Amino acid sequence: MRTTLRDVRRLLDSSEPIPMVTAYDYTSALLADRAGIPMILVGDSMAQTMLGFEDTLPVTVDDMVRHTAAVVRGTSRAFVVADMPFMSYQASLSDALRNAGRLLKEGGAQAVKLEGGASMVETVRALVGSGVAVMAHLGLTPQSVHQLGGYGVQARTAAAARTLLDDARALEEAGAFALVLELVPAELAAEVTEELSIPTIGIGAGEACDGQVQVWHDLLGLSVDFTPRHAKRYAEVGTVVREALERWAEDVRERRFPTDQQTSHLTERIDLGTKTLEPDRE
Repeated sequence: MRTTLRDVRRLLDSSEPIPMVTAYDYTSALLADRAGIPMILVGDSMAQTMLGFEDTLPVTVDDMVRHTAAVVRGTSRAFVVADMPFMSYQASLSDALRNAGRLLKEGGAQAVKLEGGASMVETVRALVGSGVAVMAHLGLTPQSVHQLGGYGVQARTAAAARTLLDDARALEEAGAFALVLELVPAELAAEVTEELSIPTIGIGAGEACDGQVQVWHDLLGLSVDFTPRHAKRYAEVGTVVREALERWAEDVRERRFPTDQQTSHLTERIDLGTKTLEPDRE
């Protein structure tokens, strides 16, 4: 049975930390679901991890719909949240409603996530009022990377910390069911978590958050060139894959693959006109 918002709330009430991981395709979703991960984020970070872009900005709604649908097909239990990509919700409420609707109707997501504070309050309110579950996102908001000047820790000053706390309260009041806090000081994340009655999901925000989210590729050692400080590699899957491919390629070159075990043979004689093929009787 699929996890619901009621289940998420029960996890919060039980003080059990909530694990959440990104997934971008059927196979990764299937594995995450079988691992018992209760929440999966179809992140616009697919721009970097899957599509090779430098940032999240090029991802489209069509990209998100297709990948979300694949993740949903790979899950039977996880609560699936889909990122709303850059400029799919910022320009107007009608854009936000239409695109969130696509992620739910065509992608099959149970909720959407959007970035931003006070400027997004009315958008969150409109979406929630239309029946869309919304996860908010404060701190480092990757869709604003150029405005922020890069990927760094946010809200280090008193003024910025007060603004983030005010934004968090406003987003909760607007109806957001959860809040991602990315790259904010642990002390501030703890205060936000204490203040809100909705779960906070941290990424590089310390251990006091109600849950933690990490990128699939960072957790599994699939990020070839870079692992963020806030990530911990729980496996070196990238190394395993590369070494397996090297061994296979060498077997092909040395004609050790395929063997008879990977080969099919004729079961009867076939006349091709110019040549007759005989079944291998051995």
